[in-house]
Amino acid sequence: MTTMIQTLADALAKQGYDTLTPVQEAVTNPELEGQDLLVSAQTGSGKTVGFGLAIGPTILGEDGHFGLASRPLALCIAPTRELALQVKRELQWLYGGAGVTMASCVGGMDMRDERRALDRGAHIVVATPGRLKDHVMRGSMDMSDIRAIVLDEADEMLDLGFREDLEFILGEAPETRRTLMFSATVPPMIAKLAKSYQKDSVRVATASKEKQHADIEYRALSVANHDIDAAIINTLRFYDAPNAIVFCNTRASVTRLTTRLSNRGFATVALSGELSQQERSHALQAMRDGRAKVCVATDVAARGIDLPNLELVIHAELPTNAETLLHRSGRTGRAGRKGVSALIAPAKMKRRAENLLKWGKLTATWGKPPTADEVKAKDQERLLNDDVWTQDVSEDDAAFAAKLLEMHAPEKIAAAYLRLFAGKNSAPEHLSEYKDGPQREERAPREHKSFGPSKWFSVDVGREGKAEARWLLPMICKAGGITKNEIGAIRIQPNETFVEISEPAVEGFLKSVGKEMSLENQAKLTALAGAPQLGERGPRKTKRDYDDKPRDRKPYHRDDKPRRPRDNSTPPPSRQDHVAAIVPGAADDSRPAKPRHKKSDFSKPARRDHGDALVPTKKPYKARSDEGKPAWKGKSDGGKPAYKGKSDGYKGKSDGGKPGGFKGKPGAKPKPKASDTSKRFTPPGGKPKPRKPRK
Repeated sequence: MTTMIQTLADALAKQGYDTLTPVQEAVTNPELEGQDLLVSAQTGSGKTVGFGLAIGPTILGEDGHFGLASRPLALCIAPTRELALQVKRELQWLYGGAGVTMASCVGGMDMRDERRALDRGAHIVVATPGRLKDHVMRGSMDMSDIRAIVLDEADEMLDLGFREDLEFILGEAPETRRTLMFSATVPPMIAKLAKSYQKDSVRVATASKEKQHADIEYRALSVANHDIDAAIINTLRFYDAPNAIVFCNTRASVTRLTTRLSNRGFATVALSGELSQQERSHALQAMRDGRAKVCVATDVAARGIDLPNLELVIHAELPTNAETLLHRSGRTGRAGRKGVSALIAPAKMKRRAENLLKWGKLTATWGKPPTADEVKAKDQERLLNDDVWTQDVSEDDAAFAAKLLEMHAPEKIAAAYLRLFAGKNSAPEHLSEYKDGPQREERAPREHKSFGPSKWFSVDVGREGKAEARWLLPMICKAGGITKNEIGAIRIQPNETFVEISEPAVEGFLKSVGKEMSLENQAKLTALAGAPQLGERGPRKTKRDYDDKPRDRKPYHRDDKPRRPRDNSTPPPSRQDHVAAIVPGAADDSRPAKPRHKKSDFSKPARRDHGDALVPTKKPYKARSDEGKPAWKGKSDGGKPAYKGKSDGYKGKSDGGKPGGFKGKPGAKPKPKASDTSKRFTPPGGKPKPRKPRK
């Protein structure tokens, strides 16, 4: 820190910084002073303090202090409100000794207060893209003196759709500024933005995916599908972290889980997009003050937030991709601190959890959630290792302890203390046994147990009486006082139904049915001496009949079909022989051959009917012109006079008619008009209705 600005070095020492993180050392390199930077660093690596130190020589005076606050000198842009306010808090203590004046422009806050703060003057402005663009367009933000612009979480801002806003803001800033982009990854969109709005930028990479999140212990917890909430409760109780975040995918899940945890005694706050900025700020402040220990949040709302004692991250619902998993887990294990990231993996999501860890190149320890006994054992361990045992006993505490020993035995006092200690926390949940079943092809075939000795009964209703097993079964169980386990086969015939009942249950069944042997709907029950005769077809086969029978069906081939033998010694009979067998004399060669007619002939050949008689056909069609009738004449051939159109009878203004009127046939009455009130209106073609006399 010897080459660093003294005011910044003092602020770091006051905050407890002994050494700088790799990203902080990289951006404060004297060789990069005044350069545009494109920095890729993992989340939780101290990027906020890093770019705060990087822009120090650009915005501070020679003495390491700011002058009078006027137009902004530096601009820091973050994707979310919480991250912007967090950046403001970090820069406030870093530049506090230099006399900094901070201002913020974030969505959800009163825009009039922000405008008054900008009018009073500020050295550094922290903003979100949308609200900052509004201030620039309204003229309340003057960017003429901007010396440095920092884009924090640039990849997230582009993912959220702030590209046009960022291009507008960078276009309004002076060209002589420094531009620093910080991002967890550098996709092509970030590289293109850097190329357009940075000058000879230097690429700084301080993290690799293989070493990412080395301070985070990943655990994947296999649970039954109905034990997800119970697993979350036991995990929170087992680790008992000062601060913990439970991530959900939707706002509805956040609301539901917040209510569930609050009812179980956890100090819980919610963080989602449906809350106002004031409610979100109060929730984070409650986590920092210790008034709340659990925060249930969505991905966007918790993006970039930093809680000092956050030691546990629980993924109540698995994220959609590995990048989101990394960002979620990066809320813990920050700046060298240790943390735990627990994935709740129900049976239906186990494969997805494995893929997420594989895509993120993360190694997780698979296991089961803490059981109720493990949580109780952890409570006892924490009790025995508590600092209260090493503290000195005051006189008042000693006097009260002596009074307790006089009234109760030491064992009773210790047991009461244990109960009081356990009552402060929520009771752990009992989890169901998780069974990781084999795949479908590995499952053993189901074994069917024999029904055993039985007795058959007959019911006098069958298929013609609409008998069905779904209403016969409960009717028989209710009448005989038995369950479906004592009933075997139900065979429905056309006019009766046979029912098989287990022999041990027959005696009780007959007592419940009674001597009349009657069921509901006047159905009669009859005991059979043996198994019923179900006809030649036999009973309908069930799935059991096909279980152990091998299929030795031979595949069909057309060559396997036997063919009728054919005698090639005698030729097949000709058509002439066939006709001769039906019509006598047809085979005689002296008879002239029957002429063949062509399609072009108008008349059909005479057809043969009942022997040799020939029946003449209908005469061929002849047109009218062939019979001497005069041909049809149209209008143009001397028939009716041709139709005359409007041009032959219509006369307009030029024809001498009324101006704008129609001149029809002579003597025709003009059509009545509804607008003429002098006469009663009569609709065309109708008669006026008689008026009703007034009373």
